[in-house]
Amino acid sequence: MEEQHRRALRRGRARLVAALRVEPLWDPLEQCGLFTRPMLEELQSAGSRGEQARQLIIDLETRGKQAFPAFLSILQDTGQGDLAEMLIQECESRPVPPQLPDLRPVELELREGKHRKRLGFLTGIESCWISQQALEVRGSLIVTCPCQDYKMKADPCGHCLILNNVNFSRDSGLSTREGSDIDCEKLERRFKALHFTVRARRDLKAQEMVSELLKLSRQDHSALDCCVVVILSHGCQTSHIQFPGGVYGTDGKPIPIEKIVNYFNGSNCPSLRGKPKLFFIQACGGEQRDQGFVVDCDSPEEEAPGGSLESDATPFRVPSDNMDEPDAIACLPTPSDILVSYSTFPGFVSWREKSSGSWYVETLDNVLEQYAHSEDLLNMLVRVARAVSAKGRYKQIPGCFNFLRKKFFFVCD
Repeated sequence: MEEQHRRALRRGRARLVAALRVEPLWDPLEQCGLFTRPMLEELQSAGSRGEQARQLIIDLETRGKQAFPAFLSILQDTGQGDLAEMLIQECESRPVPPQLPDLRPVELELREGKHRKRLGFLTGIESCWISQQALEVRGSLIVTCPCQDYKMKADPCGHCLILNNVNFSRDSGLSTREGSDIDCEKLERRFKALHFTVRARRDLKAQEMVSELLKLSRQDHSALDCCVVVILSHGCQTSHIQFPGGVYGTDGKPIPIEKIVNYFNGSNCPSLRGKPKLFFIQACGGEQRDQGFVVDCDSPEEEAPGGSLESDATPFRVPSDNMDEPDAIACLPTPSDILVSYSTFPGFVSWREKSSGSWYVETLDNVLEQYAHSEDLLNMLVRVARAVSAKGRYKQIPGCFNFLRKKFFFVCD
């Protein structure tokens, strides 16, 4: 939920608890996808009407960014427009324009005998029942479909495992990954701030990495909403069916990325079925250096090679044994609710600096800090790709294999 919407709910909580009629809200809340029936039954068992209202407002704050306008619509539908107006006024000190970039109605029909309309959206996967009044709040067009966001209600919302390989055995032929501890520390802080329990392990052999991953996949995630795995290591190309690339243990033995991902799929980890499983891979497997191509600049931040950006890379002089390495090539459909974010395009170098860590992790951390409260994960990964691709004399562009079924929003304070 947007921060200004959370503030509006908090400021208006006393009045909502005192005046809110909760009984008419249950069915609309379920129909609009904000809450499941078991969640509503739990709310109804909270005690008195006031206690139910208080818990409902608290829970609303943890829902997706479309929860606030949907709740306003439901208040209007149930004859509680005065409370909706009060919440709107609470937001007026910091107005936010309606955001419609990624929901385009393609189907519209009246539901028999009621003032409800069915809207299909561009994804073609889901549709959502919303009230007619939800189409307009104070003259602004707002299209909502909360059921298209992953539920992120648990606290902590999930586990985050970081495998950080820095020092490799002498006979592996792999260099020390200086700067990787900086990456690890940044991501530990970031995912703790995003309400994950974080476990970081350093310098593991391949079998030890597998043991840690299996231990996490075999835990009971039933009370959690998400799982994150981060791997910081050298990498290589491997034969694959689903996900490209592999990562090395400190003994120089590779583990295929698809093997790691499949430990957590619906067959092998039932308690994560239907829940987002996110993998962030800072590793690569090739010596190719992308020198890019000259383009016309379409904004002050995007400069062609030879502009001021080149000076950012001038002090960066690293031989091939001080860089991370990329991955391989994409292939067949994979299990749902999985996203794998790679630091670079298959076959190309992934740059890392001794003093500040890798370009990918540094940028990912900055983007999460600035935008996790307001943007979904895919939008943020586009920002990461754009920022990293603008760096340096040699070029790098991160990418992802995305099999999420819904939008993913982190939980922010």
